[in-house]
Amino acid sequence: MDDDKRFALNREMQLVAFKVGREEFGVDVKKVEGVISLVDVTRMPRAPEFVEGIINLRGKIVAVVDLASRLGIETSDRTSKTRIVVVEARDVKVGLVVDTPEVINIRMEDVEASPTLTTGDIEASFIRGVVKLDDRLLILLDVDRVLSEEERSGIGEIEAAGEEERGTQSEGD
Repeated sequence: MDDDKRFALNREMQLVAFKVGREEFGVDVKKVEGVISLVDVTRMPRAPEFVEGIINLRGKIVAVVDLASRLGIETSDRTSKTRIVVVEARDVKVGLVVDTPEVINIRMEDVEASPTLTTGDIEASFIRGVVKLDDRLLILLDVDRVLSEEERSGIGEIEAAGEEERGTQSEGD
């Protein structure tokens, strides 16, 4: 690969873009493990309000987070375009409930630093930047910061409890 192509590759980025309520967000595709259809979620007792429950994804228990609730923004009704985007948030896999996910390519020069003020009701620490597209703005979400250390730990415990419960049920079958 020549230097011009390598330089061009370093100036581009792929995102999984999606809607949450009326807002548009993007997550670095490197953080995304997959996008799945909305499935039944098993509620877990004592889970934070924004954690809908857990799912079994290819043999692994994954906590599902209502991203609108977590970000404190108005939610919209779920539709046939609602999906779960599974991301790696530091050391925990989390499913984020979103609408109309798609993979897009952006140029790095279209990304502006995170604004110092919050964007609407969204906490500024969740934002890595804002992407300027032709006719819209997309909030670049920092999935590593969407959950606090304590919340990630709690979700890890929820997933472990789900694994134990699944193992207990398997033994009884």
